[in-house]
Amino acid sequence: MKYVVSWTFRSFGSVAEQEAAETRLLKVYSKWTPPASVTYHQFLGRIDGSGGYQVVETDSPADLAETTAKFAPFADFQIEPVLDVVDAVGAAQAGIEFRESIT
Repeated sequence: MKYVVSWTFRSFGSVAEQEAAETRLLKVYSKWTPPASVTYHQFLGRIDGSGGYQVVETDSPADLAETTAKFAPFADFQIEPVLDVVDAVGAAQAGIEFRESIT
């Protein structure tokens, strides 16, 4: 299954506290290894520095949960399951056909 993961960095405390948190985040990130079960199709940072996005594929959503747990003190995450557009259109067409079959 494919997922779009988005995150925004948490904002709190003084500038000095936020700079310390950013330093800690980079230290934690430098030791992190992506789970073998997750394919990262895209891993993107926002230009404004406030967060980022990933397009990932995995059969193990628990591995995504473990990854976000490692970075939860630093960011708020949203994870949305997604389909390739051709599959989404097929599902929409099947829904239309179903509804039209009911008289």
